[in-house]
Amino acid sequence: MNLDEIKSLLAEAIEHEELTVEHEDNYYLAITIVSPLFEGLRSVKRQQMVYQPLNAMIADGTIHAVKIKAFTAEEWRMHKKLNF
Repeated sequence: MNLDEIKSLLAEAIEHEELTVEHEDNYYLAITIVSPLFEGLRSVKRQQMVYQPLNAMIADGTIHAVKIKAFTAEEWRMHKKLNF
């Protein structure tokens, strides 16, 4: 499965404002997602929401490792302001 297919799978599963899926270091996927669904959720719960549509690909080895950055819209605005 290529990056566009993984991005489409996540886009269908999670309401989002922004979503990027990239290979990082040719070893793992780096996913950044901004969603209103993350409001009031702790980091672990957010990551579980992102992992859920990927579970089958993780189980069969299609995806080996994933790095997830999951933000609310306000957190994303602050992150961009502080990191750019």
